[in-house]
Amino acid sequence: MSELHELDATDQAALLRDREVSAVELVSHHLDRIDRHDAGLGAFVTVTAEAALEQAAAADAAIAAGRARPFAGVPTAVKDLTATAGVRTTMGSAAMRDHVPTTDAHLVRMIREAGFISLGKTNTPEFGLSSYTDNDLVGPARTPWDPTRNAGGSSGGAAAAVSAGLVPLAQGSDGGGSIRIPASTCGIFGFKPSRGRVSVGPSGSDWSGLAVDGPLSRTVRDAAALLDTIAHPMPGDLRPLPDPDVPFVEHARRTPRRLRIARWSGTHLDGVEPGPDAVAAWEHASRLLESLGHEVVDVANPFPQELEPQFNVIWSSGVAGAPVPAEAEPLLRANTRYWRERGGRATAVELARAMQFVEATTRDVVTGLQPYDAMLTPTLALPPQPVAWFNESGDPVEDHRRELLYTPYTALYNMSGQPAATLPLHWSDDGLPIGVMLATLPAQDGLLFSLCAEVEAAHPWADRRPPGLGS
Repeated sequence: MSELHELDATDQAALLRDREVSAVELVSHHLDRIDRHDAGLGAFVTVTAEAALEQAAAADAAIAAGRARPFAGVPTAVKDLTATAGVRTTMGSAAMRDHVPTTDAHLVRMIREAGFISLGKTNTPEFGLSSYTDNDLVGPARTPWDPTRNAGGSSGGAAAAVSAGLVPLAQGSDGGGSIRIPASTCGIFGFKPSRGRVSVGPSGSDWSGLAVDGPLSRTVRDAAALLDTIAHPMPGDLRPLPDPDVPFVEHARRTPRRLRIARWSGTHLDGVEPGPDAVAAWEHASRLLESLGHEVVDVANPFPQELEPQFNVIWSSGVAGAPVPAEAEPLLRANTRYWRERGGRATAVELARAMQFVEATTRDVVTGLQPYDAMLTPTLALPPQPVAWFNESGDPVEDHRRELLYTPYTALYNMSGQPAATLPLHWSDDGLPIGVMLATLPAQDGLLFSLCAEVEAAHPWADRRPPGLGS
């Protein structure tokens, strides 16, 4: 029989409903795994063990009374960028070490109302700024497949926690690849929903249209279930997508029709090319999709290089706008100070022009992609990198150059607003996970779940686990 942590959230929920295991037992099992394994992984900034056990006892009572929510008693975790009432939420920054929100993010409330129990706040770089996870609070998050290598960012703690079986699934956020990058690095499934699919309310803002919250999980059905939980708009949302007519978990049960899939491996950046592991994973995925009856068509990367500097104007302006008191500025990391200073130089006119350029350009790209149902690329250009590789020089400019070498694909879909997912279909010769990325046209999240579930059924990955974490 499988260990409790080897089951996905859907199977854990079934055990709880059938009363084959108690919520207290299930939560305690995962808290024990955090106690034994997290010191070497850096997955959590804060663990809320006492509150989790109290909620587990309440879940057991609800289950016994026949009034339990669908995922009553199932453990999860919330990224430390996401406001959680009464729980320290640091944004990965020493400047916010003692910050405790008084209001839940809308998605946190919905996760709780579905019955999930958060075991704590997962590690993230300062303000979610980078494609690797490190900060001055708990240090780096590490991939369980090789703890000498960074887990990726900015949802690195969430990905490490799911990969290591500390929780079966977790919430992340993605403004330039921050769900897909660490999911690829940690050998799990990560899904960035369409722009507007998940509300950032009540206190967040979708001003740039780049970031969206989404799931990290071991199975496609778990990711669909978590997105079904959180994908409900709030009044006043800037770009709301309505609730889907069919739940995403139902889409994950459906076999898609024969699809026309555009593929490219070249990047939109001069001098940045995918490494051999990324290309091997992409080729493997192409053959697998063809074996499932889909038409896979080679195309040139349709996104122009001119998007990169305009993305940086928008990105740095957001960092510059973070409400950090002047007296706390010295506590910020050098990389954060660099981006805040860079964003502070951008004028309102430059920001408006950058946003207009990105919108018009990606509209043209999406228009050109209309003959295709889906797109296939590598997720990352390089395999998981050593913990200190990104910032070993201490120079933020070099840090940014290395991040572009690492992740030239993911941010494009944040600019276009398309849904995109990374699938753990390949491992390097030295045992490192190498993801591939599938995307669909805007608002076609359900089709993407159907395609990903079909690929998962043909080439299962959930039973492949990092070494040394079995107990």
